[in-house]
Amino acid sequence: MQFIEELKEKKGNCFLCEYALAGDDRERLVLHRGKVSYVVMNRYPYNNGHVLISPYRHIGEIKDLTKEEHQEMMELAGQSVEIMKKAIEAEGFNCGINLGKAAGAGLVDHVHLHVVPRWVGDTNFMPIMSETRSMPEYLHNTYDRLIAGFRGIKK
Repeated sequence: MQFIEELKEKKGNCFLCEYALAGDDRERLVLHRGKVSYVVMNRYPYNNGHVLISPYRHIGEIKDLTKEEHQEMMELAGQSVEIMKKAIEAEGFNCGINLGKAAGAGLVDHVHLHVVPRWVGDTNFMPIMSETRSMPEYLHNTYDRLIAGFRGIKK
């Protein structure tokens, strides 16, 4: 809910467009900047290490991605998986794109790909019973564990 309220307060400003701007990448949780897309940690993750891969361009439909954007986003998804296997010992991954409000998209007009690391036994009763997730590590600590791997990606 905090995420949704913050979006309402910004009155239409796109957080993915804002994070794409030059600035303090660690503060913005940007892990990698490619030619046409970038990787940023989700500030309200489903699990530790949850990243979003987004084109720099503000577009809402997959069909509107260029071939270069498609390719780079998928390459970054694969590289993200490999980095997280090593850096945080992820045992599995959920990867996907939520299109439209009905599909659970919190941001419906800027396409982005989720890469969510998973571990055996990482779910429990908390999300079901109290709509609460427990995150065993602060975002910036996870960022510090991942950044070396992302710095190794060639642009």
